[in-house]
Amino acid sequence: MDNKNQRRVVVRKKRKLKKRAYFILVPLLLAFVGVAVYATYLYTKADSVLSESYEDDGIEKSELRESKVDPSVDNVSILIMGVDSSDIRKNADNARTDTLMVATLNKDDKSVKLLSIPRDSYVYIPEVGYETKINHAHAYGGTQAARDTVENLLDIPIDYYVKVNFEAFIDVVNAVDGINVEVPYELKEQNSADEANAIHLLPGKQKLDGEEALALARTRKLDNDIERGKRQQDIIKAVIKKAVSLDSILKYDDIIEAVGSNMTTNMTFSEMKSFISYGTEGKNINFETMTLEGHDYQPSGSYYWQLDQEALLETQNKLKQHLDITDINSTNSVQFNN
Repeated sequence: MDNKNQRRVVVRKKRKLKKRAYFILVPLLLAFVGVAVYATYLYTKADSVLSESYEDDGIEKSELRESKVDPSVDNVSILIMGVDSSDIRKNADNARTDTLMVATLNKDDKSVKLLSIPRDSYVYIPEVGYETKINHAHAYGGTQAARDTVENLLDIPIDYYVKVNFEAFIDVVNAVDGINVEVPYELKEQNSADEANAIHLLPGKQKLDGEEALALARTRKLDNDIERGKRQQDIIKAVIKKAVSLDSILKYDDIIEAVGSNMTTNMTFSEMKSFISYGTEGKNINFETMTLEGHDYQPSGSYYWQLDQEALLETQNKLKQHLDITDINSTNSVQFNN
C-alpha cells in the first residue's frame, strides 16, 4: 500500500473514532445539561416556595443563647409542631398541637436526636401561668407560647421552629409515592375530612398513602400517647428515607410544593440549606429517637401524662450534651405534681 492509501486509511479510522466519541459524549453532555437544568430549577423553586413559608417572629435568638446561632457551624434545635388544623376545620390560629417534637442537630458528627413530647404531658405553660396539657400551649398563645413552654420544660434553647398542618403530612407522603411502615394492629380511624372510620388498616408491614399514614400517626385507641409518639417518629424517618432515595429525585418538585404550601417557620431558605449535609454524609441519617417517660395522672377525672422528674433531667442533660451546651444559667424551674 502506497503512502497515499495509508493516509486515507488513517483518516477513515480517525473519522470512525470521532463518530464513536460523539455517540458517547453527546448523550453524556445532554444528561449533564439536563441534570444541571433540573437542579437549577429545583433550587429556584425551593428558594421561592420555602421563602414564602418564612415568618419573621421578631426574635433574634433564644433567651438561653448568648448569641444568635448559625446552623452552618453551630449545633441547633428545632421545635416541630404538627398542628391539628385543616381547611375543613378553619382553626389554624387557635389549634392545639397534635404532634410536638424537638430535634437537636450536632454539626460535628451529623447526628440528629428526635424527642417526642406526649401531647397530654402535664407541664407549666408560661403563657397562662399554670400547669395543664402541653398541647394546649399553642391554642393559648400560638407559636411563641408553645416555644416558651418547651424551653421551660427541657431547659434548652429552641432556635428554630417548623409548624405544619395535616394537609402537609398527607401531601408529602403522597409526593414520595407512599411510605413503607409497620402497622401494629387493625385500626379504623377518621380521615382528614373528619369522616369517622374512613381509614381501615390491617396489621403488618405495608405501603401507606398520605391519608393512611396520617391515620396511623393520629390513632391511639388501642395503646397510648407514648406508642403514638414512637409511630410518628417511625413515620418521619420513613418519609425522610424515601425522600433522600434516588427513586424520589424526580419527585422533589412535588415534595417542595407540598412542604412549602403547608408550613410556617422562622428559618430562612439560606439557613435551611445548612441542614443538607446531614442527609449527604452517608446512606442513612444518624437518627436517635427519644420520648419522655412518665405515668398516668388523673386528678378530678381529667387525664394527663405526669412526667418522671429524674428521667426528664436525664433527657435535658442528653440534649444539652448533644447541643454542646455545658452550662446554662437558666432560671427556669420545672414543676411537678404528685
